[in-house]
Amino acid sequence: MSLAKLQDLIKKHGIKIVDLRFTDVPGLWQHFSVTTDEINEGLFADGIGFDGSSIRGFQEIHESDMVLLPDADSAFVDPYFGFPTLAVICDVLHPGLKPYTRSPRYVAKKAETYLKSTGIADTAYFGPELEFFIFDDARFDQNQHCGYYYIDSVEGAWNSGREENPNLAYKPRYKEGYFPLPPHDTLQDIRSEIVLNLVAAGVPVEVHHHEVATAGQNEIDMRFTSLVRMADNVMKYKYMVKNSARKHGKVATFMPKPLFADNASGMHVHQSLGKGGTNLFYDKSGYALTSKLCRWYIGGLLKHASALMAIAAPTTNSYKRLVPGFEAPVNLAYSQRNRSAAIRIPVYNETPAAKRIEFRPPDTAANPYLLFPAMLMAGLDGIEHEMDPGEPIDQNMYELPEKIRRKVKTVPGSLEEAMDALEKDHAFLLKGNVFTQDLIDMWINYKRTKEITEMRLRPHPWEYYLYFDV
Repeated sequence: MSLAKLQDLIKKHGIKIVDLRFTDVPGLWQHFSVTTDEINEGLFADGIGFDGSSIRGFQEIHESDMVLLPDADSAFVDPYFGFPTLAVICDVLHPGLKPYTRSPRYVAKKAETYLKSTGIADTAYFGPELEFFIFDDARFDQNQHCGYYYIDSVEGAWNSGREENPNLAYKPRYKEGYFPLPPHDTLQDIRSEIVLNLVAAGVPVEVHHHEVATAGQNEIDMRFTSLVRMADNVMKYKYMVKNSARKHGKVATFMPKPLFADNASGMHVHQSLGKGGTNLFYDKSGYALTSKLCRWYIGGLLKHASALMAIAAPTTNSYKRLVPGFEAPVNLAYSQRNRSAAIRIPVYNETPAAKRIEFRPPDTAANPYLLFPAMLMAGLDGIEHEMDPGEPIDQNMYELPEKIRRKVKTVPGSLEEAMDALEKDHAFLLKGNVFTQDLIDMWINYKRTKEITEMRLRPHPWEYYLYFDV
């Protein structure tokens, strides 16, 4: 049936090329393409081979042969290529179609299987809010004798006085980019193009808008769905944002903190559990209409939050966003309506099906195939051990008295601290073999050697300002 489905799509849309895609461990899509003649029974019986040693986080050279197996349900017509192209997400396997434990998508599939095996629920729902910037120019370099970055946007508040022949003004002021109409918002049509392409690819979208920061910060919100499907949708989303921007002569980035002195890009993740069509997070008599099970889930997220950040905020740049004392979701507490807490319980309406929690610390650099399972496993651990999250804090946590604020735990202050936390606290991820020790060890080692150490070796431009005259 999978073969027949792809062949039907090829015929219906006049497809000439089929693009096979998979996700590396850090979370970027990789691909290669085949002609439609290669879409045959052999592809689904044996898969198609590739070199796994050339992919970040995968195999060593002496065990490099790997296999892709297409998932026909993920197929969509790619709107960006000149030749009619069908994109298909694939699972990564060992030869002989044996499961590969470092495949992020396999981790996500195992998480769904494990959830059902617990008997607690049959479905985990996720609804991430991805923020991103669209710039007009982005340049950066680092070598032995210089290091810099330069970004620019026609919307940037810093360009209010620039000679643009003519300068048409209406640059969103710093921290005032939330919801203004054009001419302040110059990116409406690009976002609408992205939304329509997502919908055509089978990704339902609820809303899109300009975000808080100046210089082209945006948000597009997809409708919630099950774990693996949503992770697939996130990959489609990021792909389409980047390519629509490029089509219009601009560049999009999901880097968490590209701008100094303005808002960063996060990925607040709404989540809930369901069983037999019933939302297990709802209780009409509970705090903010939440059930005990929901609050235990919150307890698990809070208990394991430091370790989770190694996956949820997985870059050194992530911690330029997560700075205490600023409007960042660093406070490990929960509350209704309250965006100053790490976990918010939305209360827009009292509909049982809409009851959910929002985990706010993650950012858009996270690999969704790893992030969603990690949060689910933390929440399930909380349910299993009936972890009490304590009392909610229904106050603006950025304005709490210092004596009270010191009692509230916060997320790690750096990627290094997050990795240390994950190294100490990851047994909850190993349950059901969802994550494996090999994958966790590889992730910690990769981040420490490829990112943390490399950042330590390089002088920062601001260090010249602080220290050049010592």
